[in-house]
Amino acid sequence: VAKDLGLQLPALSDRGVRIVSEGRTQYFALHGKTGHLVTAERIDREQLCERVQQCVLRCELIVEGEM
Repeated sequence: VAKDLGLQLPALSDRGVRIVSEGRTQYFALHGKTGHLVTAERIDREQLCERVQQCVLRCELIVEGEM
């Protein structure tokens, strides 16, 4: 994520970069030392999308300040 945004790793925390998922469970997070997008919770496809063939989990990347 840091590389895709063109930010250095320290800028992730300085800019308040965070991942927000729909619903109560936050399935994704940013790894603080690498800037990689990682899973923060176990993702159970059968539980989340039992009646849907294509399962999509949406999340937003929030960056404070101007880009």
